[in-house]
This record gives sequence, structure tokens and C-alpha cells, in this order.
Amino acid sequence: MAESYRSTERRANALDRGLVLCEPQTRRQRSDAMDTPIGDIRGVLLDLDGTVYDDSGLIEGADRAVARLRTAGLALRFATNTSRHPRGALVERLRKLGVDARADEVVTAPRASAVWLRSRELSRISLHVAPAIVEEFSGFALDEHEPEAVVLGDLGDEWTVDRLNRVFRHVLGGAVLLAIQKNRYWRRGGALCLDAGPFVAALEFATGVTAEVAGKPSAAFFAAAAEAMDVPLEQLVVVGDDLGADVKGAEVAGARGVLVKTGKFEPSDLKAASETSTMVAASLAELPQMLGV
Repeated sequence: MAESYRSTERRANALDRGLVLCEPQTRRQRSDAMDTPIGDIRGVLLDLDGTVYDDSGLIEGADRAVARLRTAGLALRFATNTSRHPRGALVERLRKLGVDARADEVVTAPRASAVWLRSRELSRISLHVAPAIVEEFSGFALDEHEPEAVVLGDLGDEWTVDRLNRVFRHVLGGAVLLAIQKNRYWRRGGALCLDAGPFVAALEFATGVTAEVAGKPSAAFFAAAAEAMDVPLEQLVVVGDDLGADVKGAEVAGARGVLVKTGKFEPSDLKAASETSTMVAASLAELPQMLGV
């Protein structure tokens, strides 16, 4: 009974901090620590785009890797900074690719943003996101006159000088600047493209205001995932193709990071990874072997 109470109390505290982004793991599902070649591990958090799949489809061996991690009894979640697709669409894509997944296992930056806003009782927002994820903010009032917060996601070709000026004026007027994520770039059709980060950085420079960031590499994002999995951060492995947002962000938060050489990975990442002894795998397919499962 005491353990159940403590678990409930931890979750309540996390909700107060705006950290609960996905459903908690039940007592039946809770995994024990597994002694692996890289230490005691109880959970794995997998980035999606560039790690599990890319524009061309499933990254070879990713489906088998996920299945092996589940069979080994490790707690598992999927994490994404994408601000263009809702959770349901992400789960549908995973299933079509042969990867077993449920909506409550997907931790998204848009949902993290909505939780962050609610935790701070900010209800009037100026929303700048892809149409597909507007539903994540259905409980908020859209206000282009005196918003309490401005929410920025990846808009692709929809970024315009007019839009940036509107956001600029809202922030100067006192609105909180909330970035769903602050990634520098992503890979589309084999080419690197600007993500939301450069536009957020431009607004920070112009306004003198530092944006709040809800998604990776925010420490709160990784803490939320660990909380939902009932796994201590030091027993969580985060796997991704983005050295900064996925791997270094996880390591700063207290988890272990594994960089995969797929997706947006660039050879220059290896030098930075080696400076902090970050683990590197050719792809997600190598992770089970790395963990000895």
C-alpha cells in the first residue's frame, strides 16, 4: 500500500510540474533492472524519425529490435519532436511498418507543450503549428490580440516574414515564447532542411527573450518519459539520430544516450560523441546486441 501511495504521489508531483506526457506503466508491466554490458537498464526511449523510420520507410531491423526489447521485458516508449503529426498518426505509421505500438507509448513534443501550458494556467495562445496537430491544443482559446503565450512548431514552407513579425510583436507585448521544439534541421527527401529552431532563435535574438522549450532536449521531457515508465533516469537509455536533442539532452538529464548513424546523423557527429564517451550504434538494429538481449 505504501509503495502504491508513493507512486501516486510521484505522479501527482510530476503533473504539478507539467511533466506527465504519457500513461504510466502499471505495476504488472514494471520491469526489473537488467544487468547489461552498459550497466543496469530498465527502460528504453526510442526516437522515431531517423531512428525507427525515415522518408523511405522502416529503417532495416528496427521492427525486430523493438520486438527483442519488449521480449526482454524492458519498459519501452517512443519519443518524437515532430510538430507536424498527432500521436494517432504516428502509431498508425508504426503499425503499418510492422512495429507494435500504442498511443500511450508515444511521447510527443506537442503534447508536452499542452501539458506545460496547462501547468502554468496559460489559456489564451497564439498558435503557429501544422494543421494536423491543432487538435492537441483543443482546450485553449486562440487569441491573436492579447495572447498569454505564443506556441511555435515546425511550419515548413509556411514560415513568412508576416508571421514572424506577428509573433515578434506578441512577445514584445509580454506573451510567453514557447517552442514545441528547437531542432536546427531535419532530413527530408535525402536533403537537410531547416527545422523550427532557426526561426525560434531569430525571435529570441530580436526580442531578447529566451524561449521555453517543451520537447527534446528539455530535461523535463526526458524526466516525464522516465516518470511515465516508472524508471529512474539513470536506468533509462535514450536512442536517437540527433546528437544534440536526443543524445546529449538525455545525458544532461541523467539518462544514457546512444547515437545511431541513421537519419540526420553526420560523420562530424562522431568527434563530438567521442569527447564525452557517448555510445554509438550503426542503427537501432544493433541496440539489442549492445544491451545483451
